[in-house]
Amino acid sequence: MTPAVLTLSDVGYRWPRRGSFALTVPDFAILEGESVLLLGESGAGKSTLLSLICGTILPDRGSISIAGTELTALSGGKRDRFRAEQIGVIFQQFNLLPFGTVADNILLPLRFAPQRRKRAGNAVAQATDLCAALGLPPDVGRNKANALSVGQQQRVAVARALIGQPPLIIADEPTSALDAGSQAAFLDLLFAQTDAHQTSLLMVSHDARLGDRFDRVIRMEDIAQIERAAA
Repeated sequence: MTPAVLTLSDVGYRWPRRGSFALTVPDFAILEGESVLLLGESGAGKSTLLSLICGTILPDRGSISIAGTELTALSGGKRDRFRAEQIGVIFQQFNLLPFGTVADNILLPLRFAPQRRKRAGNAVAQATDLCAALGLPPDVGRNKANALSVGQQQRVAVARALIGQPPLIIADEPTSALDAGSQAAFLDLLFAQTDAHQTSLLMVSHDARLGDRFDRVIRMEDIAQIERAAA
């Protein structure tokens, strides 16, 4: 039986000073090597769910486990280190260091994650290999991030998330600014890399047309209940 990389059980969270919004997730899991597309409109709780999974906020109750480690049992500092070790994140706006080189940006997560750095082996060589696999020019590592095209910045963000083979990749609306052809090309590259390392992928989007590319498609309302105060 394929093990789960991520499990949430009886998770509940209410935003402080925003008592009108609460999120409950009774049961949700992602298996090793599985790709999951999570669909939801704005305000459906996607950002709150991602924050809980990444450990930047803690639930009021329930269990969140990643790669066999219970996040709720870790202190704030240990959660930060665990996140750096075990989760690669592709942000909607990429969040690259604009004046850092491509190599600096890709290698950045390894500075905070010694075990991930160990998994990378020769980190510079792995960064170079990832750039090549993602279709970036051979000498791109020396370029400043702010000198790249949007498509190239996106690929650098993917390489940064993948380096050191974290077991879980979270992609937050990474294709929202792309046309259909660019979306398909981006997903081809992303899936080629996650498949090669049996990496689990949770991608958040509002675009149901992407669903055919994923092992499983779920909607926020399928896994979570949202509570809002009446206007």
